Amino acid sequence: MRTIALAVLIGSAILLGLIVFRKKLGLAWLTVFGTHLVLAALGIYVVNFSGLLTEVYIPLNPATIGAVTVLGLPGVLMLLGLKITLF
Repeated sequence: MRTIALAVLIGSAILLGLIVFRKKLGLAWLTVFGTHLVLAALGIYVVNFSGLLTEVYIPLNPATIGAVTVLGLPGVLMLLGLKITLF
């Protein structure tokens, strides 16, 4: 059973690689994603250490960075609102 799961994983990774490089996406999407990831971490860092809201601290973890990476600046505002409202 374990070998079947490993074979499916390897097969899907190969097919995903073929789709990405066949569509001429290349590595440009990886650069854009990396830029968004860095800007998300920077946005959370600015909120944490700006001193504007001293009682609010947003932890840097995969969930918060992922939310801000996908949503952008409104994601930081969403996390701020959640933190103020819930905690």
